[in-house]
Amino acid sequence: MAAAAMARGRLRLGPCHRLARAAGARGGLPWPGLGGGRAAAGWSRPVPGGEVQYCAELVRKRDYEGFLCSLLLPAESRTSAFALRAFNVELAQIKDSITQKTTGLMRMQFWREAVEDIFCDNPPHQPVATELWRAVKRHNLTKMWFMKIIDEREKNLDDRAYRNIQELETYAENTQSALLYLTLEVLGVRDIHADHAASHIGKAQGIVTCLRATPYHSTRQKVFLPMDICMLHGVSQEDFIRGKQEKNMRDVIYDIASQAHIHLEHVALDDYLCNMRKVDFNIFHPSLQKKSTLLPLHLYIRSWKKTY
Repeated sequence: MAAAAMARGRLRLGPCHRLARAAGARGGLPWPGLGGGRAAAGWSRPVPGGEVQYCAELVRKRDYEGFLCSLLLPAESRTSAFALRAFNVELAQIKDSITQKTTGLMRMQFWREAVEDIFCDNPPHQPVATELWRAVKRHNLTKMWFMKIIDEREKNLDDRAYRNIQELETYAENTQSALLYLTLEVLGVRDIHADHAASHIGKAQGIVTCLRATPYHSTRQKVFLPMDICMLHGVSQEDFIRGKQEKNMRDVIYDIASQAHIHLEHVALDDYLCNMRKVDFNIFHPSLQKKSTLLPLHLYIRSWKKTY
């Protein structure tokens, strides 16, 4: 099935994937409006051996909570975890950095081809791809999870709301949970019970991420919250775009947050859900937009106590 999906990707893009490969290897795509070359992707070629630092810095800037969690991993697994997180960041920021879906498809195709080449010991000259290749060699990672992440994020390039909460959970399973499965492999854990826990954590994280991003998306005239729950409470996308704070809007947020809470209580996620409850599920409350300054300490204490 994965091979068929990849084949469909090649047929859909035709000869364009070669241009995506070449441009992606240089760090950007030379299309109008993207700035061209390396400036478009926001990176310059690191000094030899600097790929680890590049990945860690990218994750620190774009996925701060993931950065903190990676710091708590054993030293022998930390660099590989940063590579995985950096790979996820690269894919996640494609949607917000393009104005045309075609451009996004070509960048996704670059990463699809990059993963294929990584597993053939021929990674492209891109810092994240290089470090990802080392992680694959070091831990014998499963290619299927990388492809699931790419395929799901490619489908998500369409600017439309999730039809229902199940569709949001499917997206979270194939992105956040898949990333956690790879992290478990980096740690040498291949256990069905651990995978089950990772599935729940990933789904909860995906739902919470959707909630946390709602104020930002609303400023860009976009709403991705599940349509079935919005319709149930008589709330339109326009209500969120206008930043209304009516009770029926808080009811929508409550229902979605409750689904995340069902999956699992996890420190960084549970903190956000608790804070949301304190402001009566007002997704636009300023306090929800602030980073927790105590999060590093809380994570360290939980790690030290081995309670999660």
